[in-house]
This record gives sequence, structure tokens and C-alpha cells, in this order.
Amino acid sequence: MIWFLIACGLLIGGYFVYGAFVERVFGPKPARATPAASHADGVDYVEMPTAKVWLIQLLNIAGIGPIFGPILGALYGPVAMLWIVFGCIFAGAVHDYFSGMLSVRAGGASVPSVVGQHLGNVVRQFMNAFALLLLMLVGVVFVLSPAGLLANLTGTEVAIWTAVIFAYYILATVVPVDKIIGRVYPFFGALLLFMSISLIVGLALSDHSFYSAGLDFGTNMHPGELPLWPLLFITIACGALSGFHATQSPLMARCMANEKHGRFVFYGAMIGEGVIALIWCTLGLSFYDSPAAMQATMAAGGPAKVVHEVSTSLLGMTGGVLAVLGVIVLPITSGDTAFRSARLIVAELIKLPQKAIGKRMLIAVPMFAVGLALSYVDFNVIWRYFGWANQATASIMLWTAAAYLMRHGKFHWICTVPALFMSAVCITYLANAPIGFGLDLTTSTVIGVAGAIALAVLFFVKVRRCDAAIAAEQQA
Repeated sequence: MIWFLIACGLLIGGYFVYGAFVERVFGPKPARATPAASHADGVDYVEMPTAKVWLIQLLNIAGIGPIFGPILGALYGPVAMLWIVFGCIFAGAVHDYFSGMLSVRAGGASVPSVVGQHLGNVVRQFMNAFALLLLMLVGVVFVLSPAGLLANLTGTEVAIWTAVIFAYYILATVVPVDKIIGRVYPFFGALLLFMSISLIVGLALSDHSFYSAGLDFGTNMHPGELPLWPLLFITIACGALSGFHATQSPLMARCMANEKHGRFVFYGAMIGEGVIALIWCTLGLSFYDSPAAMQATMAAGGPAKVVHEVSTSLLGMTGGVLAVLGVIVLPITSGDTAFRSARLIVAELIKLPQKAIGKRMLIAVPMFAVGLALSYVDFNVIWRYFGWANQATASIMLWTAAAYLMRHGKFHWICTVPALFMSAVCITYLANAPIGFGLDLTTSTVIGVAGAIALAVLFFVKVRRCDAAIAAEQQA
């Protein structure tokens, strides 16, 4: 338990120290009107209290990722906690802050528009397709995963819960953001708070402790002997760094009252998700006697089986049910906003105003028809690419933020360094993984590092060319 408390202390300290530094580098302007005021439409651009905006942002970004990912990451041993802590402070929270604040500065634009503004139209069009695919996959999976958990709890058919969740998603996608999302999220937040606090208290009062006494942070303990590099950085995304968040931050960029709230809303929500990830990583490291014992449980029912077993064992049947409901909340509160984000990206792409409900339905109905069709298709092979696609999105967003900082003469390395690192991770993974090229790890690593360096060179050349072109236009 001491290691969990130290890790949480580092995350909180990171918010106050490094978060303040990141904020100072960006330079928020409190007197500048935010999109909630300048683009107010009563539907998507609605000013809300800062605490509510933070809570919605946290629930938007925290799907099943900060639970299932850290559980799988715990198989590697306590080293997983290092990635959660340092990845969250120096990469994930930075990524989320800039994806939110650059959207604020762009009038609440979605991630493809923000990326295109700073990296060019070709990248914009790529991101339109990439982000929509990512959001549709997330939305459908975040229907099926909570539907399965609810079916297990109630004994009701999965199909019934799928229909109920889809119906909720349709409403949450088309009605004004403050009418459903703004009202039900406090209740969902209470469940999440109960789940998080009760489980860690239950663990503290139990006789469970870290396997290997929690001291061996440098050893790969994975029972399947899977390599730490690059798999750990793909396995644990939400809770450390996740490109999915870049699709969600613009939703709250449209509701924030003042730029000075950005650190609390965006950087702070990611730190909150990091704490959730630490809780589940700690539970995975402590509840079972060894990584092999936890893997045996997952073989019988995946990470969901671990969630159910840990929750009911530590809290009893009633408390365990409430804790599982808290887990169910997370994918639902990310799935509804995944579809909402997809609607807004399409609206920006085809330039269709969204104030009238008829125009919202014009996008939402075919989008949900596609989602419903996907829910009946076995797309497990496609989903294997999600981890890579998610972190590739994060890399692109970090390069975007680095371009913004570089053009404004600011300290771009706070984004350039994590962008370089994650580019190397993604390229190495694609070269090495069976779903990629299946090369040996050494060769894949060389390709990954070389590819990241090549991207860095291309980045610096492109930014300087764009600056030169802008300067020429201004002089003409």
C-alpha cells in the first residue's frame, strides 16, 4: 500500500509542479472569450460550472481503459506503476491539456481541424478518417462491454442491455450537452468515487500485499514472457497516455468558462484518471499471489473476471455489485461522448450547423445505424489494431502541440520529447507485432527509433517551411 500512496503523491505533485510549468509555457489568457461564450448555441457550446466540466471530462476520457489496461499491465509487475505515474505527468496530461486548449483557441474545433491547422491539410484529412474510425470502434465496444457486465449482474440477455445502452447513446448524442450528460454525470461520478475509494480501502484492510514485496520495479514478471518494450506502452494507454482523449477534450473546450481553468479541467482530469489506473494496477499487483495466478483468472473470463472477483472478495456481494456498477459507468460515459464527438467531426467536415435537432439527427441516425451493424459483426481482428491506433493518435496530437509551441517561439520540447518516444513505440510495435510485420524485436526497435528520428526531421523541416510561407505572405 505504501507504493500506491507514493505513486499518488507523485501524481498530485506533478499536477501542481509540472502542470503549472506546462500551463506557463502555453500561456492561457483569462480575458479572452472562450468558445462557450463566443459560439454559444445552447446545444454543444454551453457554459457550465468548472467543477462539472472537470467531472464530465474525467468521465469522458475514463472508459474501460484505466481499468482493463492497468490490470493487463500488472502482469508485467510493479514496473507498470512507473509508466502510469511518469507517463501521465509528462505525456498523458500534457497531451490532454494541449488537445483541450488548442481546441479552445480554435473556437472549439474537433481534433482533425486542430491537427490540420498546425500540420497541414493532408494530415487533417487523414485524421478525419482515422478519428471517425477510432470513435466508431470505441462507441460500439463501449456498448458491448457494459452490456455484457450488466447481463452478468442481472441475468438479462445481452441484446436487451445493448438496446437500452444504444437508446441512451442516441439521446445523449443529439440533445444539448447540459440536459442529459450535464445532469446524469454527477450520479455516475458518485458511483465512480464509491468504486475507487471503497476498493482501495478494502485492499488496505485486507491481508493482501504486493507480490515480490513490491520492490522489484526493474524486472519483467509477465508469465507469458511478453516484452516490456514496446508492449507495456501500448497495453496501458488510458491512465498514462491515450489518443482517444484528443477526441474528447474539444467537447469540454466548448463548455469551459475561462482559459485559466484549462489546467484543472484537462491536465487535472488526466491526473484523476491516473489515480484510477493506479488503483486497478495496485489491485492487480496485490490481490493475487503472482502474475501467473492473475493470468489464470483472466484466462477464465478476461479482465472483467478480475474486476468481479476482486470487487466481490474485498467488498462482499452488495459492495461488489456497486463497485462493478462503478466500472460499468466508465465505458458508458465514454461511449456516449464518443458518438457525440463523431457527430461533431462529421458536422465540421460537411459544414452542417448543429443547432437544429433535425440537422443533428441527419448525422446521428446513419451513424448509429452503422454502429448497430458493427455490433453484430466479429471485428476482433480489427480491434487488435486499436491499441496501436490509439497511441498513434496520441503521437499525432503531441506533434501538433509541438508545432504550435515551436511556431510561437515557446518551449516545444515538453511535447516534442513524448511525441518522439511514442512514435518510436508505435513504429516498433507495428514492426514487431503479429498483426504488423512480425519482425524480431531488435530489428523492430531499430526501425522504430529510426522512424521516430525521421519523423522528427520531417517535423522540423515542415514547420520551418510553413513559417517561411506565412512570413512571405505577410510581406507580400
